[in-house]
Amino acid sequence: MNDATTHIYSLSELNSGIRSAIEMQLSDEYWVCAEISEFHPNRNGHCYLELIEKDLKGRTLARQRAVIWANIYKLLSPYFEQETGQILAAGIKILVLVSVNFHEIYGMSLVIHDINPTYTIGEAARHRAEILTRLETEGIINDNKELNIPLLPQRIAIISSQTAAGYGDFMSQLHNNSYSYQFYTTLFTATMQGGNTALSVIEALNHIHEHIECYDVVVIIRGGGSTSELASFDDYELACNIAQFPLPVVVGIGHERDETVLDYIAAVRVKTPTAAAEWLIEQARLAENMALTLRKQVVDIVSNRLLQENTRLQQFTSNIPYAITQRLHNEERRRLGLNNTITHSIQEKVSREYNRLSLFSLILPERTHNLLSHEQQHIDNLARTIKLLSPDATLARGYSLVLHNNKVVKSVDELPADNKVEIHLADGTAQAHISNIKKTPDNEKTSI
Repeated sequence: MNDATTHIYSLSELNSGIRSAIEMQLSDEYWVCAEISEFHPNRNGHCYLELIEKDLKGRTLARQRAVIWANIYKLLSPYFEQETGQILAAGIKILVLVSVNFHEIYGMSLVIHDINPTYTIGEAARHRAEILTRLETEGIINDNKELNIPLLPQRIAIISSQTAAGYGDFMSQLHNNSYSYQFYTTLFTATMQGGNTALSVIEALNHIHEHIECYDVVVIIRGGGSTSELASFDDYELACNIAQFPLPVVVGIGHERDETVLDYIAAVRVKTPTAAAEWLIEQARLAENMALTLRKQVVDIVSNRLLQENTRLQQFTSNIPYAITQRLHNEERRRLGLNNTITHSIQEKVSREYNRLSLFSLILPERTHNLLSHEQQHIDNLARTIKLLSPDATLARGYSLVLHNNKVVKSVDELPADNKVEIHLADGTAQAHISNIKKTPDNEKTSI
C-alpha cells in the first residue's frame, strides 16, 4: 500500500457514498411482490417487516428489510383489511410500491408507500384453486360429499380448540336447543390457527378414525378470525384427509365472507360454529318430522285396514246364516247322494258276489271230485312205490340182510370181532360165521 497515493475512507464516508449512489441510481419507486416473513408494528405507529422470496421448493432466493412509516401504515393497514378481509401479517404475499433507502447506521431497507390488495386476493385464490384442481385430478374432490349422511346424526365428533369461543357457542347452541334434542359429543382438540393447524387437525381425524364406529359425523369448527389466520385451512394434505374420510364432515369455519378449501370438499358446509349446531338441530327436526309423518301414515294405514276388515267382518257375519243354510242343504244333498250311491254299490257288490257264489256252487263239486281223484291216484302211486321199496320186496328179489345184534351191517368194517352174524333171507334166517373178509376197492365197485 502506497500511503502517499491511497485515500482512506471512514465508514461513514463510505456509507454516505453508497447512499448517494443508491439515491442517484434507484431514485424511482418500484412495485415489488414478496412474502412477509416478519411483521412488527411498534408503539410509535411504524411497522417493520422482513420480505422474502422463495422458489417452488421453498428455498429462500432473496431477503430484505422493509418499513412502513406511521403516517402511511395507519392508512394502508385498514385499507388492505377492508379490501381483502385479511390483516397485514406474516405469511401472506403482497404487492407493494417501494423506494430503496440506505441509512449510514441502519443499512439498506425498502420503504413501503402503497399496497395492491388485488394481488394478495389473487394469490390466495390461485393457491386455493391449485389445491382444488389437484384434488379433482386425483378423483377425490367429491368423495366426502357423496357419503350418505345418517338420518339422525346424534353422535358428534368435534374438532376444535377447547378454549375457542366458537366451540363454546357451538356447544351452547347444540345442547340448549328449543326442541330438547339429545346429542352426544366428543371433543378432539386441535390447534385452529397458525402453521401447525393442518397437522393438528389431521391428527385429530386419525384419533376419530380409531373409534369411527362410535360417531355419525365429524364437525370441524372455528370462530371468526382474519383471512390470513384461516389460510391455514387451505392445505392440500388436510383437504386430502377430509375428502377421503369415511364419515361425513361438517365444516363451520370463519364468517359469512370467508372461504377455505375445506368448504368445497366437506359433505356439509356452513359458515360458523353456531350454524353447524343449527344444521345438526335441523337434521334432528327433519328426522322427527319424518318419524311423525311415518307414524301418521302407519296410523292411517292401520285405521283404514281395520275399517276394511270390520266391513268384511260385518259382511261375513251377515252372510253366515245364509252360508250355513246353504252348506246344510248342500251337505244334505250330498248325504242323500252318498246314500243312494252306497246302496247301489252294495246292491251291485252283493249281486256280483251272489253270481260268483252260484258259479262256485256249480263248479265246486266237479273240482272237488277231480281233486280227490287226483290225490287218490297219487296215494296209490306212493303205496306201490313203498311196496316196491320195502325190505320184504327186496329180499324176495334175491337179496339178503346181514345183521349183528339186530342192526344192519352196511360195511365189512362193521363186521363183529367174533365173526358171528345173522343172515335174513326172503323165507327165513340163518346163523353164519365169517372166516374171510375182502374189501372191494372204490374204483371196482358196481351198482346192482
